[in-house]
Amino acid sequence: MMRFTILTLFPEMFEGVINQSIIKRAREKGLIEINLINYRDFATNKHGQVDDYAYGGGAGMVISVEPIHLALTSISGLDKAKKILTSASGYPLTQKKLNELKNEEHLVIVCGHYEGIDNRITHYIDEEISVGDYVLTGGEIPAMVLLDGVTRLIPGVISEESIENESFSDELLEYPQYTRPPVYDGHEVPEILLSGHHANIKKWQRAEALKKTKKVRPDLLEKAALTPEDYAVLRGWEEK
Repeated sequence: MMRFTILTLFPEMFEGVINQSIIKRAREKGLIEINLINYRDFATNKHGQVDDYAYGGGAGMVISVEPIHLALTSISGLDKAKKILTSASGYPLTQKKLNELKNEEHLVIVCGHYEGIDNRITHYIDEEISVGDYVLTGGEIPAMVLLDGVTRLIPGVISEESIENESFSDELLEYPQYTRPPVYDGHEVPEILLSGHHANIKKWQRAEALKKTKKVRPDLLEKAALTPEDYAVLRGWEEK
């Protein structure tokens, strides 16, 4: 079983996530365990205040390191856990990183808020992770992204085939998907998908994945393991 411990000022934000869909089923199967800790409970002042004005000035309030550190020390088996801070200034989250994190026994995720956290928190965490080049009001949504992204990769949570054939599994975006009806509002499903010829369908799916990646995320092609046939598909598409 993989453990997730999430330190947050707003544990109620996670209730809908952990009690729905795939994450709920993973918990019920005993594949994951999720614990929420409100680090406001570890504030050492009578008002339960966890933030203060920044040294040197500046807008907003900064979260103190003390309540988070005290919350961390309350976690059993902390020495074997991977401790992550969600931060806009962290390393970008990728599918490769999610695949690395799925092998951990215990992930501890610290959610920042307000203007940030006293930088001395870096002495108590292992890694800072960002979910994108933008700023959110708090680290709860990035923590949910991490929770969902890692959980679905844990063996037994979803089918291996679903993981193998999706976007970023081989540095390409996923090919287009269709279902019934075969024609809707004049828009038809590509004929090849109705042919029943599995080899040709696979070839079409690969070509469509290459085209979409070239159009939307050409940077990914530099990391993809492309074959001579792949390059031929891309050249033919560009010449049209």
